[in-house]
Amino acid sequence: MFTKMKNIDTAFKYVRGFTMLVIICCALICCYTLNRSFQTVSRMQDKIYILAAGKALEAYASDRKDNVSVEAKDHIKTFHQFFFTLDPDDKVIKTNVTKALYLADESAKRIYDDLKENGFYSGIISGNISQTIQIDSVTVDTRDYPYRFKCFSQQNIIRTTSILKRSLITEGSLRNVSRSDNNPHGFLIERFNTIENRDLTVENRK
Repeated sequence: MFTKMKNIDTAFKYVRGFTMLVIICCALICCYTLNRSFQTVSRMQDKIYILAAGKALEAYASDRKDNVSVEAKDHIKTFHQFFFTLDPDDKVIKTNVTKALYLADESAKRIYDDLKENGFYSGIISGNISQTIQIDSVTVDTRDYPYRFKCFSQQNIIRTTSILKRSLITEGSLRNVSRSDNNPHGFLIERFNTIENRDLTVENRK
């Protein structure tokens, strides 16, 4: 009788020990699964999908510090495209310049005012002149803030009888500002200045 009770007690201990082991294993598996799930969700939050031309394109979010140089260069290119792309249409000129001035401070506005006062834009319209710009390269020094930059580009001034090509080199600095619809990169160009603006070639139009 005592032997039987002892065997039952021993069996109960084994069952209890096995049950505790199973519970501990289940808890570890649950913790591992939760951890992996949180990691997966965290990675998924770094992904965004952009709908373009009816197609979903996958993109990844990252810290701004990883993209400062890329965003800064695109900001500078965008400003130059708007500021220096002109057509003989007053509305087009105002639209482009307005977009450009959202990206820069009063140094660019001062240049615009001087050109306007000197009749530059009136001459573009009356002479049926178009002006385009091609950005060759942009250098940005992100080691010091505000970030200094230089932009090397080429202008094409298209007249009725000729096409004038000019070398344009500009410089300035970039300051961080809040992002907005008018300034998606969150930079503001300061101390904008033209270093070089010289004629290269003149090509007669046929």
